[in-house]
Amino acid sequence: MTHASKDDGKRKIAFLGTGLMGAPMVRRLLGVGFSVTVWNRDRAKAEALSSDGANVASAPAEAASAADIVISMLTNAQAVGQVLFDMGTVEAMRPGAVVIDMSSIAPPFARAHAEKLAARGIRHIDAPVSGGVIGASSGTLAIMAGGDASVITELADVFAPMGRVTHVGPDGSGQLAKLANQQIVAVTIGAVAEAMMLIEAGGGSPAAFRDAVRGGFADSRILEIHGKRMIDRQFAPGGSSANQLKDLDAVMATAKALSLTLPLTEAVHAEFTEFVAKGNGETDHSALLLHLEDRNARPGGKR
Repeated sequence: MTHASKDDGKRKIAFLGTGLMGAPMVRRLLGVGFSVTVWNRDRAKAEALSSDGANVASAPAEAASAADIVISMLTNAQAVGQVLFDMGTVEAMRPGAVVIDMSSIAPPFARAHAEKLAARGIRHIDAPVSGGVIGASSGTLAIMAGGDASVITELADVFAPMGRVTHVGPDGSGQLAKLANQQIVAVTIGAVAEAMMLIEAGGGSPAAFRDAVRGGFADSRILEIHGKRMIDRQFAPGGSSANQLKDLDAVMATAKALSLTLPLTEAVHAEFTEFVAKGNGETDHSALLLHLEDRNARPGGKR
């Protein structure tokens, strides 16, 4: 099923990966008139966007063949590499086209992808995002872009419906910024979870505590959104614990390569590793609270 673009003067976009984050991002692009062709391994997730105006492709190469811009929003570096280089996508692209990889992968992979694409005359921007499903749906994502500043400027109208883009440096810098972002997210989730436990164990109300500290130095988006999830015990994934662990694995590998010791990140990395190993990878990362509660319920714990 095909649909005409609302504005045929706009560049054509192929969007590869229409899961929890990708689907609302596609809807934002369609909403401002871009012609978007979508592909997803699970075709049903791509088909669900047809009623919003997306064209659905059977293969990533098919989606990319007529595109000026290919956006990837995939699970990890292996998936990005496979879709771009092993499934004929790059061969199908026009010279001068741009790949915007909005997946979260380690910086060395982003730099390697940029080099391989440049050899084929294709430009590359690594532009991972923060803001979760809520930010993707509302068009308020924080977009951290690495690569040529002039290309990012050229793509301003593509980024605008999805969120606020900031050029943070050369190839791989976007991914490095995302890793730093995920460090802060993970450590803050751990801090909020431990604070909630402290309040409850001492006889206070976690909900009242959250209200009391909002507006002070301890306030944050993590306290606002993930703190509420902890209070409501609602852990359906916005951002999964498995993806949080994947990002923390990349943080630790990057820190090792840079000869850095990151004790707070190491501690929360160990907790997420254990939590996911117990089969909780598809719960929201705010569900780390459950793991910490379980630790305190064990023999030798404080409960």
